[in-house]
Amino acid sequence: MRPLAAYLRSLDPRLPREVYVLELGALVNAFGNGVVLPFLLIYLHNVRGIPFGLAGSAAAVQSAAALASGFLGGTLSDRLGPKRVLLGALAVMTVAFALMPLIRTAWEAFAIYTLWGVGSGSFWPSQSALLAGLTPPGRRAPAYALQRLAMNAGVAIGGVAAGLIASVRHPGTFTVLFAIDCVTFLGYMVVLARVRSPQLHEERLGGSWRAVLGDRVFTSFTLLNAAFMTAAISLAVELLPAFGKNVAHIDEREVGVVFALDAVAVVLFQLPLVKLAEGKRRMHGLALMGVLWAASFLAVWAAGSWTRATAAFGILAAAMLVFAVGECLHGAIQAPLSVDLAPPQLVGRYLAASSISWQIGWIIGPAAGGFLLQHRPLLLWPIAAGANLACAGAALALERRLPESVRRTPHEEAAKPVAVAASG
Repeated sequence: MRPLAAYLRSLDPRLPREVYVLELGALVNAFGNGVVLPFLLIYLHNVRGIPFGLAGSAAAVQSAAALASGFLGGTLSDRLGPKRVLLGALAVMTVAFALMPLIRTAWEAFAIYTLWGVGSGSFWPSQSALLAGLTPPGRRAPAYALQRLAMNAGVAIGGVAAGLIASVRHPGTFTVLFAIDCVTFLGYMVVLARVRSPQLHEERLGGSWRAVLGDRVFTSFTLLNAAFMTAAISLAVELLPAFGKNVAHIDEREVGVVFALDAVAVVLFQLPLVKLAEGKRRMHGLALMGVLWAASFLAVWAAGSWTRATAAFGILAAAMLVFAVGECLHGAIQAPLSVDLAPPQLVGRYLAASSISWQIGWIIGPAAGGFLLQHRPLLLWPIAAGANLACAGAALALERRLPESVRRTPHEEAAKPVAVAASG
């Protein structure tokens, strides 16, 4: 028992109290995300009759709007503070999901998804900048890992709950899901009232996007992340649930369970993997992540080839567990490295660029993948697997261009005050 207790103590992220308060808000918000995300494509296609290609394009439109919003969100986070930007983003997304039950046609989906994108594009960089401002530099890896853990815990619970509620035979059940999501946005806003605003950086008005884009190493790293988002996470979140229902023939409850298993695995493995990553080479971790994601997508392809839904469910569940280990590596590496590469007065913009790389993936992945899902669903997953292996090779090639000081995940350091370009 003593070795186990010592091991559990070693996983304690040892973060400031306000970081834990912020993560509580992220948990509440993530529950709402888990309620709706696995069923958005199913809602558009199976309930509203919108073809997969157009439904995937709606997701791409949302990401395009988020991409544009991210530039503004990053700038405002540096100049006005991320807390204010985060509150505004949550308000916009509340309105967008309140309108989701009104969708009947593709153009209505595009319009409401655009509004959602305006909110989400500013949400991610402002939340990440606020977390950076509340966390000492040496504790950023566990702080972002805890954020990933909290978000996946919420998604897991939300996905299971939604699987028990949603039914394509009863469209009103999807209205219930959207209402729950709106309540969680409001809950996060209440939690933010308990979080202070970190100090603004004295040079916050002097930064520019030109400086961000001129950082070639960071730009290359961000483009690599965009490629991983295109070939992996966007497909797993947006398309895999619909593939499971319509090609592998698992039911809504099993869709919710598969989606939740991914999140549960992140909750279980995130902090131990962050601990293991300390002192290790970051690009090697990203390369391993790409290999794991490729293996999981080959398993998804195998699940679609089975004719018995029970067998397909087991394969998809195993695939998502493997995928989750890769997500844990991503959570331990991507955001902390982005902050480490950023000058203090440009943290908001650097994190906005990092967030924009996610949006690029969500533009290309669902749009291209949606049409493949409609016409050649089994071809989608081997192509994605090959793309992830190519990205793994690119990660190894990028390592020699990184500054020596950021190539490895830092070991725990004594917490000390930090000033970043953030205030709310």
